[in-house]
Amino acid sequence: MAEIMKVHGSVISTATQRVLACLNEKELEFEFIPVNMAVGEHKKDSFLAINPFGQVPAFEQGDLKLFESRAITQYIAHGYAEKGTTLIIPGRPMATLSVWMEVEAHQFDPVASKLNWELFFKPMFGIPTDNAAVEENEAKLTKVLDVYEARLAQSKYLGGDIFTLADLHHLPNISCAMKTQVKKLFDSRPHVSAWVADITSRPAWSKVVAMGK
Repeated sequence: MAEIMKVHGSVISTATQRVLACLNEKELEFEFIPVNMAVGEHKKDSFLAINPFGQVPAFEQGDLKLFESRAITQYIAHGYAEKGTTLIIPGRPMATLSVWMEVEAHQFDPVASKLNWELFFKPMFGIPTDNAAVEENEAKLTKVLDVYEARLAQSKYLGGDIFTLADLHHLPNISCAMKTQVKKLFDSRPHVSAWVADITSRPAWSKVVAMGK
């Protein structure tokens, strides 16, 4: 009998959502264990034993314990390559896919996460928005999306001709950003806009969104 995969996290956590989307794309069964961050469950010894940094998500499968959402999705994509959506490209094209996974992590995520914190999460928690931070990071995101527009004019998806982890990793922050004023930056670029509409309409992502309702 296969060992059950357990995901410890929060449904409003973008990092947790990234892992859930991957599991759904792979059509894998898993157990979701909610972590109540409001009362500090992510800082308790039992959770720190899985993720010593005290951040969600954390992942368990038998004696395997993982943290960092992108490491978890890569384990799932490679370990269950024959299941569900492919998500990776074997051989030389994997190099290009890896580049765009790095771009998401180091170019897109820092600015998108900051904007989502200021424009989506702060209002949710009743914290004033830092407008200077918004202006600064909107300018940074504009430059990133200009690069994306050029890439997506040549390729249907960031990593190649099929939907892969490079696209999936963007979903949580894009979905969040599309509920804020930042939406205009995506909508004003036709290839980026078409890509966003495509990836956010995937059934696997819809299941993640439904978990948060």
